[in-house]
Amino acid sequence: MRSTAKFSAAAIAAALALTTLTACGGDSKASGDGKDGKVKIMVGGLDKVIYMPAMLTQRLGYFKAEGVDVQLLTEPAGVQATTSLVAGDVQGVVGFYDHTLDLQVKGKHVESVVQLAHAPGEVEVVSDKAAGEVRSPKDFKGKKLGVTGIGSSTDFLTKYLAVDSGVKTSEFTPVAVGAGQTFISALKQGSIQGGMTTDPTVAQIVDQKLGKVLIDMRTPEGSKKALGGPYPSSSLYMNTDWVNGHKETVQKLANALVKTLKWMSTHSAEDIAAKMPGDYAQGGAKLYAEAIKSTLPMFTEDGVMPADGPATVERVLKAFNPNLKNTTVDLKKTYTTEFVQKAG
Repeated sequence: MRSTAKFSAAAIAAALALTTLTACGGDSKASGDGKDGKVKIMVGGLDKVIYMPAMLTQRLGYFKAEGVDVQLLTEPAGVQATTSLVAGDVQGVVGFYDHTLDLQVKGKHVESVVQLAHAPGEVEVVSDKAAGEVRSPKDFKGKKLGVTGIGSSTDFLTKYLAVDSGVKTSEFTPVAVGAGQTFISALKQGSIQGGMTTDPTVAQIVDQKLGKVLIDMRTPEGSKKALGGPYPSSSLYMNTDWVNGHKETVQKLANALVKTLKWMSTHSAEDIAAKMPGDYAQGGAKLYAEAIKSTLPMFTEDGVMPADGPATVERVLKAFNPNLKNTTVDLKKTYTTEFVQKAG
């Protein structure tokens, strides 16, 4: 999709709704149950730096070394990946931990088995044209703000930033524009005045002088400033029943991902970029490495859930989500450290 193409917000949303699943090494129909060593994992955007450990683990050969055949699938937004998990099309999702809380109140028991990150890795950007009138979330009122999808984690976090600054969720309009070129096109054409996205999209927006960073949550410090504490985000989460019935397979997945996190902690952004598929560096190799470097602080080194992270996520979601506001969430059932402790 060319960045010069003109897209209306409605056209972009329609395009996203029609997006077909793309796979790394096969079709999108889940056929195995994990017992044969084959596992399908849906990622909320394989080329997003926030979900980089999934593809990096495969590229480093760690899944194969553990004896598990992992097929990585991709969807443009985490909420769509979650839908695939609930439908039974895949055995796992690499997406934001906050979906486990949202699903619990809907009667679905899902848990994070490897916590890849302790900060969102998200950035609120504002277009150069709107920079003068949008200086903080207090200025979201009356604006159209891009998110990957309605009900996605970018949607969750945007709503929290607004409500925390005194702006009602009904006073601004979230627009589903995906990430990458669809987000950039919407920003260029004025379909949105700003929005929440991740690297490498952020790096391209700044490099092309299309917008600037308004709120940076790519580090634990940035997360604490914006959200009041660590915000565990990217994770491998799975249906609790499936985890309990396939502990050997889940352990192999945890072993591989934790090994990758440790590898990442001892290698440079350039080393990491060199291992990733070449077409992920749409803005060029140098810019891609810079995007990885900016986002690296969000990742854990051991896959362990930060002690006070789940409480931060619950507080953030309850600030704007009526489904959670008056509901008791059993946080202990939204994650497990059983597998990462053994992997470590």
